[in-house]
Amino acid sequence: MAHFRWMLILLLALAAHARADDVVYPAGSRVGLAPPPGLHVSTSFPGFEDREKNVALLLAALPPEAFADFEKSDSFEGLKKLGATLVKREALTLPTGKAVLVIGRQEQQSTWMLVASTPDLTAMVTLRVPDTSKDAYPDSVIRAAFATIAARAEVPIEEQLGLLPFRLGELAGFKVGGVLPGRGVLLTDVPADASSSAIEPHIIVALMPGGPAEPGDRDDIARQIFRSIPNLKDVRITGSQPLRIGGQQGHEIMASAKDPASGAELSLVQWLRFGGGAYLHLVGMAPTPAWTSAYARFRSVRDGIEAR
Repeated sequence: MAHFRWMLILLLALAAHARADDVVYPAGSRVGLAPPPGLHVSTSFPGFEDREKNVALLLAALPPEAFADFEKSDSFEGLKKLGATLVKREALTLPTGKAVLVIGRQEQQSTWMLVASTPDLTAMVTLRVPDTSKDAYPDSVIRAAFATIAARAEVPIEEQLGLLPFRLGELAGFKVGGVLPGRGVLLTDVPADASSSAIEPHIIVALMPGGPAEPGDRDDIARQIFRSIPNLKDVRITGSQPLRIGGQQGHEIMASAKDPASGAELSLVQWLRFGGGAYLHLVGMAPTPAWTSAYARFRSVRDGIEAR
């Protein structure tokens, strides 16, 4: 019997290791897990889904301190606000650290929520299973998948850039400072962990809906958009003109300004590229003494952008 028990423990350990090796990270997500059979990476949200059975599993990365707040929270009240009732709340210990599992009921479906601590972040998993799909996703399968929750140190740069609605053919030596999936990217000379508040050369590229109804409105629209740029003082437009960008109609605004915090002299450029019911919005900024070289790099980024 003891030998059998030892073999069972070994098999369970090997199974857990195999599942850990199957961890899948949805594009752009630092949180991943080995999804239950039947769930596949979603193309519309960070997580997994079984569209046929109407099952969805969402992943989110929260700050590390969020776990302590959730651990102290009232799950009953939290679910009540969502129109659900609390069925069970459990404290767990996972390979990543402490975790809390909450199971609720709402309109003929079960909602599972796992909040897990890791050294770098708090991982949140939310799973919704209709009663009609419960046989395909029994409790034991869900718990086994939750046990594989994992967090990676960072999302690869190419994966982050793959979330953009356009392609960047040229980074011009800039680092990726942040990506807003489906919308835009910040390219900068400042490392992500830099503590200095000094402004360094950087450019923001974003795809925005809308655009001028008539060609004659482009200058007014460009100036309105430019005025929405935050955290500047003593702004002075030094040039405003239409131009073609990437074979499409566009507009350029050149300006000078000051950093409100330090008073340092800044130079900046805004480019708009119109087309297809949306426009590409680019804003490049740099300290004035570094402007000549920064502007050349900004243009390289601009001219390397392609539609997906």
